[in-house]
Amino acid sequence: MQHAVGAPLPPPHGPGIGHVGRPYQAQHPGPPPIPPPHPAPGQAPPPPPHGQAPPPGHAQQPPPAPGRAPGAGWSGTGPTPPAGEAVGRTGHVQLPPGGPVPLPAPPAEAGTGGATLAVLLIGPAGAGKTTVAKLWAARRRVPTAHVSLDDVREWVRSGFADPQAGWNDHSEAQYRLARRTCGFAARNFLANGISCILDDAVFPDRPVVGLGGWKRHVGPGLLPVVLLPGLEVVLERNAERSGNRRLSDEEVARIHGRMAGWYGSGLPIIDNSTYDVETTARVLDDVLARSIASPPAW
Repeated sequence: MQHAVGAPLPPPHGPGIGHVGRPYQAQHPGPPPIPPPHPAPGQAPPPPPHGQAPPPGHAQQPPPAPGRAPGAGWSGTGPTPPAGEAVGRTGHVQLPPGGPVPLPAPPAEAGTGGATLAVLLIGPAGAGKTTVAKLWAARRRVPTAHVSLDDVREWVRSGFADPQAGWNDHSEAQYRLARRTCGFAARNFLANGISCILDDAVFPDRPVVGLGGWKRHVGPGLLPVVLLPGLEVVLERNAERSGNRRLSDEEVARIHGRMAGWYGSGLPIIDNSTYDVETTARVLDDVLARSIASPPAW
């Protein structure tokens, strides 16, 4: 068979390179692809071959972070905890549950030393409770926190029961809530090895609302100390206050008179009328050391 000169010769075996036609795989079909095996129950599906998309209906799980494995109770969402780490912790620090504070062991040195203890500093407005508590907590050589009930009460911004408006059901409800919050904080501080000093104006003639409530919320190991300077000193310090922390002279005198009921109660009382803050903090530490050795009955 002859062909005209210049006519293209037909390819001997179908389309060649550069010829538009069926692809090579369509002309020479190979064996059908092997479907991926079904994973066992609870087992992640195997990854698809390189360069292929995962089959429909199979979500590809992200690989775990290097050196990390699911811990106990891991839900599979969020960062994967390290192997052996239980869920319910803050970071990598285990927080033991706070329980009732027991009586501390007597220190082996002068003062409270390194004892872990919970203190309740009682006194009228202007007695210097907050200032003394802050200094005493800051001067200890072991971790110590200060929690002021007045500060916690003022966490309520809208609808705050202002003490200048007098005592009523609204202010008592917020007081009880603040005291319970402070007690919860004290138990958690103590459970993690941090001492805690709280301050509050507790009246001796209202044990259920005052001292009894503190003992119920913190525990029998709470050490109460009364800070009670003279009325003239309290009035002078109250006059230096501002905002809702400043009370009228009549209210201060009434509170101070009710605080006198702590005399004869068995609680240690510090008259800091002539003491500066540093001296009062040192006297407080000595009083607490004696309270640890011989706890007051309250």
